[in-house]
Amino acid sequence: MAKGELQEWLDQDWKRIDSKGNIAGECGTSKDKKNPDRCLPAAKARSLTKTERAATAKKKKTAGAKGQQVVKNTKAATVKVRNGGFVYKNHRGCGAVMPDRRKKTQYK
Repeated sequence: MAKGELQEWLDQDWKRIDSKGNIAGECGTSKDKKNPDRCLPAAKARSLTKTERAATAKKKKTAGAKGQQVVKNTKAATVKVRNGGFVYKNHRGCGAVMPDRRKKTQYK
C-alpha cells in the first residue's frame, strides 16, 4: 500500500528554527508554547542560508506576537516540490470543501 501525501509529509524529519537562523533541535521543543519557533523539514532547513532561516523565523515570531496562528513562510522557505513527500504550494489543504461533496438542500 502506498503512503499518502499527508503521511509522507508527517514522516519528514522536522527541525525547529530559532530567530537567529540556527537549526535549534526537533520541532515541538520550543519553550515558548504560546508563540513557538518556526519548524521546517530538515532538508528544506539545510537548503536555506542562515539569513533566510532567520527571516522566516522572525516573520512567524512577529505575527505570533500579534495573535496570528497561521503565518505563511517567506518565499525562500516555502515548501513547493511534490517529489520526496513535499506538497505543492497551491495544493488544497486538509478540510477543503469539495464542490461535488456539498450537501444539497432539496425543497419540496
